[in-house]
Amino acid sequence: MIRRKEDHIRFDKQIAGGPGLAHATQLLNEGEFYDKGRLFNIVRLGPGDAVGRHQHVGDMEVYHILKGQCRYDDNGTEVMLHAGDTAVCPDGEWHAVYNDGPDDMEMVCLILFK
Repeated sequence: MIRRKEDHIRFDKQIAGGPGLAHATQLLNEGEFYDKGRLFNIVRLGPGDAVGRHQHVGDMEVYHILKGQCRYDDNGTEVMLHAGDTAVCPDGEWHAVYNDGPDDMEMVCLILFK
């Protein structure tokens, strides 16, 4: 299966109460995960935008930073992530991501079931 750029589903959404909007491109659609996960997106956050703090229960999420930098809340400990860095939020843990910088940041987001 090939999915061309123009065929991807795109949406803008506030996530987990974070300020601003996350601009997402859906790489896999619902039903294409073989019951192993529920999200595989590229997400762009503009300056001042964020994915609010939230907990993963029964699944885990991976963020891989493609472009820019962000402040990442890893269970209450904040660190800076840069292009090429990967953050993993295992089942039962909390996380958030904030674009405090002057430029857009982009990341791959993947949620897999436990």
